Amino acid sequence: MTAVTENLLDRLRQRFDGYLSSSRIDVGQITLEFKADKLLEICLALRDEDAFQFTQLSDLCGLDYLTYGQADWETQDTTSTGFSRGVSARSQVEQEHSGPRYAVVYHLLSIVHNQRIRLRCLIEDEPLLVSSVAEIWASANWYEREAFDLFGIMFEGHPDLRRILTDYGFIGHPFRKDFPLEGNVEVRYDEEKGRVVYQAVSIQSRVLVPRVIRNDNRYQQDDEQASETE
Repeated sequence: MTAVTENLLDRLRQRFDGYLSSSRIDVGQITLEFKADKLLEICLALRDEDAFQFTQLSDLCGLDYLTYGQADWETQDTTSTGFSRGVSARSQVEQEHSGPRYAVVYHLLSIVHNQRIRLRCLIEDEPLLVSSVAEIWASANWYEREAFDLFGIMFEGHPDLRRILTDYGFIGHPFRKDFPLEGNVEVRYDEEKGRVVYQAVSIQSRVLVPRVIRNDNRYQQDDEQASETE
């Protein structure tokens, strides 16, 4: 954490007082959180005001916090048969998420000031709708199409909001945490019809062996000595 980053955070808090749900420095980078109705006003100010000049959108992505902090495979024990995701109970919860299930994250760069910040726009209600920032940063066009395709987040005002990664006629949004790992449909070539057809998925759920955390006595003494010297 540097003084420059702390000073920027103070200026952002003063400028957007009453707009932010939270603001903090996390892993060396500023994160601002706010509700969807504040998005355009905040983004325009960050791009146009001399104190900020975040003229480049480096990345935009959707988030689904449905199973946030839940470890599917970490366990101290295992069995001869393994277990399947979604069948066995999760072994531990490291961190819980309280708040809206979905969010959109924006990573911004100010070339003039050589600074970066992260924005997290919280989506509280269905349908999942936020304003498009494609007119503010042109690079948002395809990023928003990806978030729409994979998460089902709709961006109001987007010039061409349609799927970009999945096939035409694809059902569902594969990056949602409740989307089945096997998918919903599969395709095959039908010899009689002479074309590709869709059908119900025939893949069976795989049973996988979890990652087991074992305490190795060979390294226990070295770890204890290291902790004593610190």
